[in-house]
Amino acid sequence: MPIKKVIASQTVPVKIWTDDIDEKSERQLVNLASLPFIHHHVAAMPDVHAGIGATIGTVIATHKAIIPAAVGVDIGCGMLACRLSLTANDLDEKSLKKVFMQISRDVPVGRGQHRDADVLSGAVSPFVARLDKMTEKYPELLKAFGKFSKWMNQMGTLGSGNHFIEVCLDESDGVWVMLHSGSRGIGNALAAYFIELARQDMERWMIHLPDRDLAYFPEGCEHFDDYVEALAWAQEYAMQNRACMIDLVLKALSPHLPQFDVVGEVVNCHHNYVAMEHHFGENVWVTRKGAIRAREGDLGIIPGSMGTRSYIVRGIGNPDSFCSCAHGAGRRMSRTAATKRFDEKDLAQQTEGVICRKDKGVVDEIPGAYKNINTVMSNQADLVDILHRLKQVVCVKG
Repeated sequence: MPIKKVIASQTVPVKIWTDDIDEKSERQLVNLASLPFIHHHVAAMPDVHAGIGATIGTVIATHKAIIPAAVGVDIGCGMLACRLSLTANDLDEKSLKKVFMQISRDVPVGRGQHRDADVLSGAVSPFVARLDKMTEKYPELLKAFGKFSKWMNQMGTLGSGNHFIEVCLDESDGVWVMLHSGSRGIGNALAAYFIELARQDMERWMIHLPDRDLAYFPEGCEHFDDYVEALAWAQEYAMQNRACMIDLVLKALSPHLPQFDVVGEVVNCHHNYVAMEHHFGENVWVTRKGAIRAREGDLGIIPGSMGTRSYIVRGIGNPDSFCSCAHGAGRRMSRTAATKRFDEKDLAQQTEGVICRKDKGVVDEIPGAYKNINTVMSNQADLVDILHRLKQVVCVKG
């Protein structure tokens, strides 16, 4: 499908891959596109929805500047998926319930973290010296970390919100494991700290913005290089966090399922991150806020919600999207609105056939709170090719 809508701004246009967009999201996109350092255009994916300052489901290419709040607080958030040498015939409800309980015990969720004795020291050690260097220059970061001073214990943990671990079946009844998580509390603390520094810089330089959450660091300013280093740190931590978690999940499956191997390539991709890339004739900073890279041949993961399908895709490399695609279904309503509209009965109905929590605590993640994933996929047929369609049978929520 082609671009659905183009909106003009004072600087560059906004290209949108959906008709399903609200007024607040359009206003945020125009504010973003009006900034003087935006390159060529802003690309809004078919899952686009309002965020803090900038819309989620957006690709932002910038000349010599980065907007920390547009990157967001869950730096490096993303997905991992792998296929196993099992089929649906190797699963039954009894074993899957045991798998659900085992994963829930072995992978800390919410604010949970590993005990000191269980810290994955080998995975954590490469990050320690670099973080110490940052805190030497910015001692206030130690205050920002607060209880995250034990960030090492959060390696290999899920977090909360829309983060999840799933066991799925594909269109051929092949078994997959898929998970969604990011840089945990430490990434959040780094992001919040630098977002505030950017706001202070705007005030000091008397730069007036359409939204204070669009405060930015220009290249050459006091904090730019340090923020780029913090971004790299958190993005690498998030990638390692998912790798550690998948090891824990596979170990949790082993006692309850027949012997298995991982088949084919493990897909591990960010959807909240920044990278230097070449687009429309120039090297620019590309911020993917709720979007994944989809260059020609890139493998990606596009999840639906806890009761719908997810997709393994291969990028087409569409230049208009800055070689990107949607990162999921995208929320249709806020968490507060979802809990007002739906209850546990609705949740049980919409997650029928899935072994998962069906209590009040996860009603805000009900499928009805999200856009239709099938519509999202049809709206980006020019961005990705679908390789596999997955349906979850187990879902562990953060």
